[in-house]
Amino acid sequence: QVPLVESGGGLVQPGGSLRLSCAAPRSIFSIYVMGWYRQAPGKQREWVAYITNGGSTDYADSVKGRFTVSRDNAENTVYLQMNSLKPEDTAVYYCNQYPPLSTYWGQGTQVTVSS
Repeated sequence: QVPLVESGGGLVQPGGSLRLSCAAPRSIFSIYVMGWYRQAPGKQREWVAYITNGGSTDYADSVKGRFTVSRDNAENTVYLQMNSLKPEDTAVYYCNQYPPLSTYWGQGTQVTVSS
């Protein structure tokens, strides 16, 4: 079991968009629900969204209607499309199984929303 690797973060202005990516081992990607999480400075890590291997999704109320989670089963990759970003979306974003497994926490990718 190795940490997952997230990418795609960056600095964006309020109202902007980013797409995050996470490549996962086939051994977990094809079996488990995949989730996105985030941790803002001084706060606990929180769940953002998940997608089942059948494509069903769910979102935290704070991102519903703005974020879209998707997966590419051929590439074992899960994505998080983030639109209409707000300063309060600033955080380190992580992917993991849903619910998460401690050994899969990676370094995350920093998303900063600021003008």
